[in-house]
Amino acid sequence: MTVSVSKGFTMVELMITISIASILLAVAVPSYQSLMRESRLTTQANELMTALHYARSEAVKRGVRVTLCKSADGATCNGDSWKDGWLIFSDSDAGTAGTVDGADEVLRVFPGLKGSTLTTGSNFANWISYLPNGRNQGSGNLPNGTFSLCNQASGRNIKVNKAGRPRVEKVASC
Repeated sequence: MTVSVSKGFTMVELMITISIASILLAVAVPSYQSLMRESRLTTQANELMTALHYARSEAVKRGVRVTLCKSADGATCNGDSWKDGWLIFSDSDAGTAGTVDGADEVLRVFPGLKGSTLTTGSNFANWISYLPNGRNQGSGNLPNGTFSLCNQASGRNIKVNKAGRPRVEKVASC
């Protein structure tokens, strides 16, 4: 008696396997993309929070005004939008607050955002400064305001209170 041994898949088995794999991919890929967008948004919000905390701590440590401004080139406060990136510098000349000049020292530079927008109200339209006592002042001469960070699906509001402390709040949509 001769026994035949199967050495592969039948066409039907192969088609069923491909069908199941394509259904699983169709379900998994959109969820993965959504997860990646949320992760990128959280990272960007944390980066802005880090910049605000750093500017505040440097102002207190150095005993001088430290300013965070929007910047497209990483050397001057020339950005059209906060989305272009921002820089932190010691702002020693209070007469020209919010401008890198003279003895000012650029402390850190943050690159532009990919896939998200970052907007704010008129108070932080151009810059936000921290004073040696830890309090803040915006380019609109008020101490508080909100940054809105958004992507296609959701957003984060970074609120800076009158004492200069930032906090993040998740928003469903922008």
